[in-house]
Amino acid sequence: MQKNTKHRVTMKAVAKQAGVSQTTVSYVINGVTSANIPEETRQRVRDAIKALGYHPNAAARKMRTNRSHLIGFITDEIATTPFAGQIFKGAQAAAWASGKLILLSNTDNNTDLEQAAVEAMLEHQVEGIIYAAMYHRQVEPPKALYEARAVLLNCFCADRSLPSVVSDEVGGGRMATEVLLRKGHRRIAFANHTASDPGVIGRLEGYKQALAAYGVPFDEALVCVDIGQADGGYRCAMRLFQQPDRPTALFCYNDRMAMGAYDALRKLKLSIPDDVAVVGFDNQEIIAAHLHPSLTTLELPHYALGKWAVEYLLAHIGEEYPLAPVQHMIGCPLVERESA
Repeated sequence: MQKNTKHRVTMKAVAKQAGVSQTTVSYVINGVTSANIPEETRQRVRDAIKALGYHPNAAARKMRTNRSHLIGFITDEIATTPFAGQIFKGAQAAAWASGKLILLSNTDNNTDLEQAAVEAMLEHQVEGIIYAAMYHRQVEPPKALYEARAVLLNCFCADRSLPSVVSDEVGGGRMATEVLLRKGHRRIAFANHTASDPGVIGRLEGYKQALAAYGVPFDEALVCVDIGQADGGYRCAMRLFQQPDRPTALFCYNDRMAMGAYDALRKLKLSIPDDVAVVGFDNQEIIAAHLHPSLTTLELPHYALGKWAVEYLLAHIGEEYPLAPVQHMIGCPLVERESA
């Protein structure tokens, strides 16, 4: 039997290829900035690594730097939810840009599994842990999370004892309503969801703030609450737009409710946006971009949330834990289309 004579590429070979010392190669691989290596030399080393297919020995690298270059990422359902998949993409992009890899665990809301996942990640000496939720909500993190540098992503704990990053629901609700106010609408209805999560509360508060800023009195009769699905949006629109003094615009809690509202408005023979302007929330692409007319909506900043969480962790590597409990919010961008 012929033996495999392919040898592992060594750091010495990379140094020879790049025309530098092994020490210089080590500095470049480990991101040592204090060595004052010119960028042209760093690039030459990176080119040699790529050309030779060099892979640093992870165990040896960990012993030298006392770092695993791993970030733990624990989620409830995010890994199996395409709608929120951008959170993981943002985190992964930020990690990769800093030479880190993400160790992912999807727990399906099993508290025992969450605790075990944290403990396993601590055994792997991850440099930090991100604890992420599928939707913006309050959580009770596993106790073991306090034994690591950790950030809560798209969620927060009741006592705000851990740093977190969430979307600005109030600001998003305010912006959605202001879009309609700036178009001259004053009877603006709001189709809200039945739950009591931060999105429901915050978007209603933003709606009220925008009305107050434009001197428009809040009218309880213009707010309808139903399930946050197409059926709920349909029922709300039917109820709101059969009033004698019907609204001229509708802000929907999410794009799914807006989709149902579209059907109701068509049944009532009301044209969008000529008779009724409609604004959604979430920017769920499979819905918003393909409705007719396409839906003006607010985008949940999932990618930015994931990116911020990793960057915050990396900026505080080496600090004592738990980290300073910063409660960071990221705005929801407006995506203007044809419905308003």
